[in-house]
Amino acid sequence: MAAKATLHCLTGCAIGEVLGMIIGTALGWGNMPTMILAIILAFFFGYALTLRGILGAGVDFRTAVRVALAADTLSIAVMELIDNGVIALWPGAMDAHLSDPLFWIVLAIALAAAFVITTPVNKWMIGRGKGHAVVHQYHH
Repeated sequence: MAAKATLHCLTGCAIGEVLGMIIGTALGWGNMPTMILAIILAFFFGYALTLRGILGAGVDFRTAVRVALAADTLSIAVMELIDNGVIALWPGAMDAHLSDPLFWIVLAIALAAAFVITTPVNKWMIGRGKGHAVVHQYHH
């Protein structure tokens, strides 16, 4: 269950990260504003994926938002810390463009590292009835 929850967060984070990088690059932004946008979008898409499932179960929007925040905040935060940390520390990665294979290789490594490190965090939270454990009561 922890790996599935982490994969769910990873999907939202990856969508947000890539979209943020594309937008920041297209607008000619520097590394820091682009990274901030990517992080904001990673949280947005991570929450959105959870909201989609909860709202689909017939839960009202306000409750769904509270559940999504409780389920995903720590997971996405850890994932973003690891993911962006790898990218920031990898030589040349911050200056790699979307057309550069280095960008995609480092992003894949960063997301894989984030998955490996975040899975035990999700396992710990689920074991305590927190994180994605709160979402499962809304699944059919």
